[in-house]
Amino acid sequence: MIAKIYSAIPYGFDGRVVEVEGDMNRGLPAFNIVGMASKTINEAKERVRSALVNSGFSFPDKKVTINLAPADLLKDGAYLDLPIALSVLILSKQLLPNDAMGKLFVGELSLDGKLRPVKGIINIIEEAKRHGVTEVFIPIANLSQAAMITGVTIYGVDTLKGLFLHLKHQHECLSAHDMEPLKTAEKEPTGPVLDHIRGQKLAKRAMAVAIAGHHNILISGPPGAGKTLLAKAAANLLPEPSINEKTGVTKIYSLAGLATDEIIEVRPFRSPHHTASATSIIGGAAGPGEVSLAHKGILFLDEIPEFPRSVLEALRQPLEDKTIVVSRANRKTTYPADFMLVATMNPCPCGYLGDPTHECKCSETQIQNYQKRLSGPLFDRIDMHINVEKVDNSDLLSPLITDKHEHSVVKNNITEAIRRQEVRFGKTGIFNSSLTSFEVSTKLTLEPAAKKMLAEASERLNLSARAYFKVIKVAQTIADLDGSDVILQKHLAEALTYRKR
Repeated sequence: MIAKIYSAIPYGFDGRVVEVEGDMNRGLPAFNIVGMASKTINEAKERVRSALVNSGFSFPDKKVTINLAPADLLKDGAYLDLPIALSVLILSKQLLPNDAMGKLFVGELSLDGKLRPVKGIINIIEEAKRHGVTEVFIPIANLSQAAMITGVTIYGVDTLKGLFLHLKHQHECLSAHDMEPLKTAEKEPTGPVLDHIRGQKLAKRAMAVAIAGHHNILISGPPGAGKTLLAKAAANLLPEPSINEKTGVTKIYSLAGLATDEIIEVRPFRSPHHTASATSIIGGAAGPGEVSLAHKGILFLDEIPEFPRSVLEALRQPLEDKTIVVSRANRKTTYPADFMLVATMNPCPCGYLGDPTHECKCSETQIQNYQKRLSGPLFDRIDMHINVEKVDNSDLLSPLITDKHEHSVVKNNITEAIRRQEVRFGKTGIFNSSLTSFEVSTKLTLEPAAKKMLAEASERLNLSARAYFKVIKVAQTIADLDGSDVILQKHLAEALTYRKR
């Protein structure tokens, strides 16, 4: 007889359904797995055998062959342990075919029959839903993440024995419907906030504009000026993510193996070191990289000129398209990468160019080579560029004025500016920075004086077409913070101060 169990595996940022077919014949006892299985899946033979015996089941003393279809799809990971075990139970008539019909199973087995969580569970549930599967059985540790997907009945399984009893209607597995609903209460900020930063009034203003419109920003200044502190405080200015955004971010983190039993409820703040490889930043066959892990949050590149040129140039596509396409010899994968870039740099290698209290010891050639590490096309994709100055040492120990609640006031202003954008564009998740040039010309309005100023500044600063529209989009964000539906001359004037190199 042939046993057939349905399962699924993550495939890129999606999933693929896998049919686990089993066959048992007379002959010398053997247990074979075919169908382009990786070493991890081939090792499932020993895990499944031990899990069955230690759960009180018998393993057939015959030739057992498991085929994983489609045969031309590479399968990797321990996702198929559970369906392979169920296939063996059906072949040995310890389980009836009807018991598993119309259901999908996934999970890694331990030697004692317990189920361990797997990566990419949201990919798997979404794929099962697309194929019309009504019941999905997964490791119980994955249940909280899987419950974010509606429209399909999901059960959490703790042991192979428990699943067997559930299929025989002698025991009930925990259903996602029985879990408490997701709580969305706002959390207290962790890490630095604006109230902790001394001085830097103009830099704080620029950061508020960047967060409100989701604009990429580059902060330049000498060592110790507070560039990194500003970037970390920006993470606490981000608006609360929606349920859909939490699902998308959790899906990425689950796929990367960074979260298999929890929901990501805050916007990510990723800060890779400048020695990180291009694959770790961009992503690859092994999973998403830092640009995707920063999806719906902030990608912070401290001392951006120190990153390899190849890594920086690879950022051009996600900065423009909000996605990253990873192409390999046998497949192409597209991951989401809708992040806000916050980058810092020194004005020169020693960091003291233009500092009145320190002498710059860099040669002209060193300064030029350092600043040219950011190519023109990449620099053009950064909406805002600001310079910060070092805070005077005499002010460093002065008492912080915390009763003004600066951070809360700024965050409320940002929230209101984002609400205005949602009303203007008719949906959430769309910021001024993501508008196309056509949308800028049709959805945004400049007063005549602002149009005249923009025309003059564009010629004087030799703005590219991309930079031209970025100035307008930043000006619109400033107008939103000001509560204005029209871009006024003062809004454009401030936006132009953020376009310099």
